[in-house]
Amino acid sequence: MKVRPLGANVLVKRIEADGVTKGGIVIPDSAKEKPREGKVIELGDGRLLEKGGRAEFQVKKNDSILFSSYAGTEVKIEGEEYLIMSEDDILAIIK
Repeated sequence: MKVRPLGANVLVKRIEADGVTKGGIVIPDSAKEKPREGKVIELGDGRLLEKGGRAEFQVKKNDSILFSSYAGTEVKIEGEEYLIMSEDDILAIIK
């Protein structure tokens, strides 16, 4: 199934964090925070401008990104978990 977000929304696949710290301590699932890092899967058409055109996105497909803690809406597509969020919720692109 192909999903394309509308407007200035972005479809993101969350990148799961490692379950082990740098020092080798295993973190149980109950103590893990949801990762705030993901990969852009699909983009909408862009924000509608006053003159009728569309604004270009600052991110592109396959970019690794950081986003705010409570960003987006979680959706399940064919058994996989994704987030649909506004481009405004994206804080940075990871290079």
